[in-house]
Amino acid sequence: MTDSTSHTTEQPTAPVVAHTRTELRAARAALTSRDVAVVMTMGALHDGHAQLVKRARAEHDHVIVTIFLNPLQFGPKEDLSRYPRTFDADMEICTSAGVDVVFAPTPDVVYPDGDPGVRISAGPLGTVLEGQSRPGHFDGMLTVVAKLLHLTGARTAYFGQKDAQQLLLIRRMVRDLDFPVEVVAVPTVREDDGLAMSSRNTYLTESDREVALCLSRALRAGGDAAAYGPSSIRRAAREVLVEEPLALVDYLVLVHPTTLADVPEWYRGEALLAVAARVGTTRLIDNTPVLVGPGGGMLDVFTPEATSLSAHP
Repeated sequence: MTDSTSHTTEQPTAPVVAHTRTELRAARAALTSRDVAVVMTMGALHDGHAQLVKRARAEHDHVIVTIFLNPLQFGPKEDLSRYPRTFDADMEICTSAGVDVVFAPTPDVVYPDGDPGVRISAGPLGTVLEGQSRPGHFDGMLTVVAKLLHLTGARTAYFGQKDAQQLLLIRRMVRDLDFPVEVVAVPTVREDDGLAMSSRNTYLTESDREVALCLSRALRAGGDAAAYGPSSIRRAAREVLVEEPLALVDYLVLVHPTTLADVPEWYRGEALLAVAARVGTTRLIDNTPVLVGPGGGMLDVFTPEATSLSAHP
């Protein structure tokens, strides 16, 4: 006679959902530790967000995810109503990833007096690259990030390397305004074909997606040429993009990681190779940190030394 043992799989616990400031305070107070990390999103979660949460989960006792479609980040020519809203699917990802609290407020909760009269200014770094194409975007982004850092009380915030300019500006705000928060960068998560994961990928048709792959191919080509200097990096990446006429390139740049200034030919060290292009009706961005010079190549994220705000090319 053989003994049989039954095994049960414990189902992950769904996070507490808070929609108001009062509910968030109660959920925050119920956590067993003050060691709390936050991952901020606009919803339409994908595996890139899940990786942020998993990293936060591994390094902290508790994780709060914010799901808020921030109207301040959308310009007059950008369709806020078109942005994908997938709350039920988002909750499944949060549950699987071990999120403790989801803060999903409406605009009137975050901005109780309507459009805020006082906003965070991104300064000159917010007017170049993405800021030039989307005026005011980074002011709106920093304003809501500041508010959510205060509301969640997190000690660490996790952001993806994919939004490199956003990441730089958040780090700058935290340092310049003395926020008691650590900002952690997590490498860009990509599909098997190399496309950087983004909520906006849902807008792409099958043919658009094939076109969009030229962005990651261009970055890879540039990274492969990193040992030979800035002009070689730019040339290699540009050659890939010109072969795909259906990708309308906004910019392709090789810039310093903290000043966003074009690096000169003599430059050696860490730099950001970034590209933005419109594919069909969708504007996509992608980037890779690279080490320029002998032995150089693509990096996952910048080292702390490279992102020091005292660094200059």
